[in-house]
Amino acid sequence: MSIGSSHRVAALAAAVVLVVLPIFGARAEGAASSVAKVANGKKISIEYTLQLDDGTQADSNVGQAPLVYEQGASQILPALEQALAGLAVNDTKQVTIPPRDGYGDIDPKRTKQVAIDEIPEAARKVDAVLIGVDADGRQLPVRVQKVEAEKVTLDLNHPLAGRTLNFDVKILKIE
Repeated sequence: MSIGSSHRVAALAAAVVLVVLPIFGARAEGAASSVAKVANGKKISIEYTLQLDDGTQADSNVGQAPLVYEQGASQILPALEQALAGLAVNDTKQVTIPPRDGYGDIDPKRTKQVAIDEIPEAARKVDAVLIGVDADGRQLPVRVQKVEAEKVTLDLNHPLAGRTLNFDVKILKIE
């Protein structure tokens, strides 16, 4: 092999490398972007545990069916949706949501008095939780705040109003 021919081989090899590198770069970028991420319009399945600041576990679906929601459709707390955006399957995240971004602060004016006979007998005790229906037909939890001889005072605030919410979330599936 002469010096001239090895120079041509080296030039050809350099040309091949120049052509091949952009293709590999494009494939690598394409592969990275094909990983599904939590984004608006996607159906997301999560596993979660919700604890309050005092350490009380308020809710969990660990070991049960996943919670499935559509990202961006306000089916879960907007602050939680925002915190989960961009995560991928098997990602985990701890999210703390203050009352103002969760179920709001407790409003002492959100009470209603009803006749005692409108409340089931077993629920005529302070802190009993009932399901009420609002004017739009939505079901809402209500708490018995006070029981008197002829009337019951109901607290219409969400049971988690005024509470800081601490979520441990794992993304199980993205569709």
